Amino acid sequence: MTHYDLLVVGSGPAGHRAAIQAAKRGKRVALIERKPRIGGAGLQTGTIPSKALREIAYSATIGTSHGMRIQPNTIRRHSFLSESIRQKDVVIDKQESVFLNQLMRNGVTLIPGEAGFIDAHTLRIRTARGDTQQLHADTFILATGSRPRRPDHIPFDKERVLDSTSILHMQELPKRLTIVGGGVIACEFATIYASLGVEVTIVDSHPKILGFLCEDISRNLEKSMLHLGIQFRMNEHIQSITRQGDKVILCGEKNNIESDCLLYALGRIPNTDGLGLEKLGIKSHARGWIQTNPHFQTNIPHIYAVGDLIGSPALAATGIEQGRIAALHACNSNEKIISSHLPMAIYTIPEVAWVGKTSIELEQQGTHYVAGFGYYRETARGQIIGDANGLLKLLVEKESRKLLGVHIVGESASELVHIGQMVMNLDGTVDDLIRNVFNYPTLAECYKKAALHCSSQLS
Repeated sequence: MTHYDLLVVGSGPAGHRAAIQAAKRGKRVALIERKPRIGGAGLQTGTIPSKALREIAYSATIGTSHGMRIQPNTIRRHSFLSESIRQKDVVIDKQESVFLNQLMRNGVTLIPGEAGFIDAHTLRIRTARGDTQQLHADTFILATGSRPRRPDHIPFDKERVLDSTSILHMQELPKRLTIVGGGVIACEFATIYASLGVEVTIVDSHPKILGFLCEDISRNLEKSMLHLGIQFRMNEHIQSITRQGDKVILCGEKNNIESDCLLYALGRIPNTDGLGLEKLGIKSHARGWIQTNPHFQTNIPHIYAVGDLIGSPALAATGIEQGRIAALHACNSNEKIISSHLPMAIYTIPEVAWVGKTSIELEQQGTHYVAGFGYYRETARGQIIGDANGLLKLLVEKESRKLLGVHIVGESASELVHIGQMVMNLDGTVDDLIRNVFNYPTLAECYKKAALHCSSQLS
């Protein structure tokens, strides 16, 4: 039986980072992956494919925002998706090559097969051909990720009734698309396909989309989505979804909606099947997400869990950091290795990003604060790119003048948010932003405009 210092199960962003980090600390590490290709959902079926598709959609429609950009040629509906899939696959292939090179360069052994615990220190690996082997290790990091939730009563067929994985393989743009759900994945796909001229309808049981966002941000995004032609059927409870020939019929309490395709985007579930966690007594939450401590140890100290497997926030960026933290802890590192403020992003068109508290959270806590705004339309860069609706919102504590939250909607929001994140992680104040010089013309100037707006309320 082969022995390793550390076995990592799952080659997505969290597992990949954990394996490399431990190898850099001199550990003998193997990475186990059951799929034919490495990278997990982050690279193969989720983050990178959907963001690549978004970039193609955004580029194809960028001229509609006016500004100085040139209106592109009319989209060829019948060839667009096939060309998009080709370009997406090129990106995936290149990134997978980078991942493989990193693993080899750091001496990580890649083992194909499906893993399941025999006991707390032994894994059985079963290959696609049915062969098995046993591996022994001192420490384990589980990073098997998640998959779309697929209730039994929904008639998924990968052709007309889709989940967030199968929708990436559509060969032609539908004329009408119904999306069930008002969360992150639902809104991202809604704006992608609406930007390409598809008639999109969002159906959800909640009163509004993305209810966890700051009100100013969600209202701004909803306005942009309406401008794209997206229709909303909120507070709607679904009775049934059926396939009728080339159409999908959604029956709700209030309305029936007919469309060419339907995307069901209501949640994800952890990939724990076959791991044998119940046999070991590893604790999990009600919906199957594994419980961990701040070091990402399970209740069995030498078994760690990271990434989507442990639930919210379930982002590639946070998974990467969790994998690094777990590996360092497993290597007896005592360095400070986590930031207190993590950036979040939604890759809709336009993008949304935030870090820190929302206005509602601060009000519930009884915190005295002021809000300042910087509008894209008031910057030269915003006028050049034609983004008249983008905004940046700062939340600042009155007494200390500390930055408590940054919320952005508009182009490059996912990039801009890191400026505010760094200020917050360095325990900075609004005055740090005021004293800083930002390049002109840039969207980052919105930080200074919003900071000055806050300062005027604090004087």
